[in-house]
Amino acid sequence: MIAQKIAERIGRPDLIDVLANELTSSELTSLLLDVFDRKAQQLSPAELLRAYQSNRFVKPADIDVVGLHALESQIFTVFNQFDFSPVELSPVAPLGSCSVISTTGQKKVLSATRQTEVVADATNALALHVADARLTKRKSAHLAPEKLRFSTIHRHLRTPTLPDIPGMRSHFKIACFVLAGRDSGSHRFEKEALAEHVAMMTALFRDTLHIDKLTFRCYPRKGYADPVAFVTKLVDYVREQQADVRIEIPENVVGDNNYYKGLQCKIVIEHNGQSIDIGDGGFVDWTQQLLQNRKERLFTAGIGIEMLYRLLQS
Repeated sequence: MIAQKIAERIGRPDLIDVLANELTSSELTSLLLDVFDRKAQQLSPAELLRAYQSNRFVKPADIDVVGLHALESQIFTVFNQFDFSPVELSPVAPLGSCSVISTTGQKKVLSATRQTEVVADATNALALHVADARLTKRKSAHLAPEKLRFSTIHRHLRTPTLPDIPGMRSHFKIACFVLAGRDSGSHRFEKEALAEHVAMMTALFRDTLHIDKLTFRCYPRKGYADPVAFVTKLVDYVREQQADVRIEIPENVVGDNNYYKGLQCKIVIEHNGQSIDIGDGGFVDWTQQLLQNRKERLFTAGIGIEMLYRLLQS
């Protein structure tokens, strides 16, 4: 562990434990703010430029901004048609927004000071928004709507090293949406959520972007008593509602994916004879954890719109 080796080299092998366990969050923030202030004062303008040239997190995206914004407008128009309220998220989220409630490790996220992190997954931020809205409604003695729908298009930043491919950056835009509700028996929420997801994505890809070869690939995942029967039940329901949509259930693929609960639904399009996973979604237990209520239900999904834009232009 690099950090531990550094602590031992400076003669403070207990340094990490002291910082993490003996200081309050506000004390650690004060300490780090002073450290970064001193580090910034040591930089010259020339060093600042060299840092810009070498830091993979700070370079602009290599994409047609005007064209991408036009695609974003089309996406938001479809989201609005399905009553998904648009949210302009902050560039940062509370520290642990991904790692505390999902399987994403904190080291894959750019942690910051003041108990924050740069947004690495906007669906997690939207889940916090949902939970906060639920609590606010409870405290105000108003009943929360049966379902809450939110959407956003947000630039994400993640820290894992990427292959040296032109146009690939550590930051990228994803169109995200969440549908929140409560368990009402017979998997009613889950059936309606998947049907709504399929209908909205069909309206976007097939009807708006004219991508006719569209498939929804539904994978059973752990988290429900019988994942295969659960997914089959949901898919049968959607097929009854939307007979003209292609939905597949791959065989023998429950696997060890613990990110989604019960169902993972991939959006697959065909472009120039190649099948491409352009979107991903499914049920998660984040609002159950945040609100400490097992009745809560949440469907989340995201679309890689920078990849989508490049495909549409090729």
